[in-house]
Amino acid sequence: MDFMDTKSAIRVRFAPSPTGLMHLGNVRTALMNYLFARQKQGAFIIRIEDTDTQRNFDPGAEQIMANLAWLGLDYQEGPGKGGPYAPYFQSQRTSLYQEYLQKLQDKKQIYRCFCTPEELEKKRQRQAALKLPPRYDRTCLKRSQQDIDQLLADKTPFVWRVELDLLGSVTIHDLAHGKITFEYKNFSDFPITRADGTFTFIFANFVDDMVMQISHVIRGEDHLTNTASQAALYTLFNISLPTFWHLPILCNAEGKKLSKRDFGFSLNDLVEAGLLHEAIDNYLAIIGGGTFEQEVMSLPELAQKLNFEHIHSTGHVRYDVEKLRWLNHKWINKLEVNDLTARALPFLLKKYPQAQNISLDTLAALIQAIKPEIYTLAELADALSFVFNAPLVDSTLFTAEHAKIASIISNNLALIDKPNEFVSVLKQEVKKQNIPLAQLFWFLRMALMGQEKGPAIHELIAMLGIQEARERIQKVLI
Repeated sequence: MDFMDTKSAIRVRFAPSPTGLMHLGNVRTALMNYLFARQKQGAFIIRIEDTDTQRNFDPGAEQIMANLAWLGLDYQEGPGKGGPYAPYFQSQRTSLYQEYLQKLQDKKQIYRCFCTPEELEKKRQRQAALKLPPRYDRTCLKRSQQDIDQLLADKTPFVWRVELDLLGSVTIHDLAHGKITFEYKNFSDFPITRADGTFTFIFANFVDDMVMQISHVIRGEDHLTNTASQAALYTLFNISLPTFWHLPILCNAEGKKLSKRDFGFSLNDLVEAGLLHEAIDNYLAIIGGGTFEQEVMSLPELAQKLNFEHIHSTGHVRYDVEKLRWLNHKWINKLEVNDLTARALPFLLKKYPQAQNISLDTLAALIQAIKPEIYTLAELADALSFVFNAPLVDSTLFTAEHAKIASIISNNLALIDKPNEFVSVLKQEVKKQNIPLAQLFWFLRMALMGQEKGPAIHELIAMLGIQEARERIQKVLI
């Protein structure tokens, strides 16, 4: 699908930090930006916030970009593609931040703060003890020029803080919450640089959004507290604010924010468990989004069906692993069998290296037969264990009726090289003796695969091969 050009009115961005693995909150943020841009014929931009060099876990954001590609979230501007506002790594945009810092200096809207982290912590503790809100007390705003000059001469470290108009306010528009007004008297003069001269997330993020003409900022609810400061910066530059959408926080079954202890917190958890990217996209797009006539939807269908005009304002959405597994089950059965086989092959080879000796056509036939019962690709590998390991059948499960079945099978085993005829004859013989067909099929499946349910008997024989099937059946006839 083609998006509108870079001058489109709708421009959204996903701006991850490469300081850890992608988790579901990141994925949902990227997904909603992508779907919003696609529905509105806008531009979806990737920008990497890599200024925290000491914590960068994913140099060059290679894993992030691979994750986005796997999820099918294509973008129009960003790493590897370029665009009119390149570069798209914050670490390469320092001169731009310096330029806008200078503009604030020229307007005298920022001031140097020489307070040490230890001094600030003492002030916070004192305010907490007095049950006062923890706000910077503007010590450095009150310094004389002579004092400042001496501190600079002594090379005392400092940060730049924005001087807020404590009598003023700023109002943002949020797609979920409507109008939100922030009174500056409730906020501190916030820093926009660090003591080492680098720029804070708040400032770099604002400059990039402003310069890249981002029209809608879609991110997690946990960023709402940052929004007041960033909105204040827009007003200082007399620039129209973007529209915001603060997505609800994903919670576990107990209603607590998802953490590393919860299965599926990391995207890698889900990939390794055999979840399909279609199911992950599908699930994260519909949770907390109301009722859908049809829940199983592809990315194009989601972009068409999601209603961005009426968004629920809930602050939290519960992550339901079973619902995700259900959607994955639906997508497994929706995929064309050769596609599913290609995706399942790494899971099979990891568990059964000998699977490389089986033709793809045979594997596809096996997978086609068992996929109605499968919920993940890892389960698919488990379900095919009978192909690689002959079952150990518990003889105590067999009754006197099964002994009759064993006798009938033994008398007709020579026909097994013609599976359809073999099964047909067995059915006729057990009927003559008033033995239920279900008992015949149970006996044969237990012999061939060690399970009560599975593919049709003639299919099983063909999948295993005549010789292997004969040997497995003979073991239970002895």
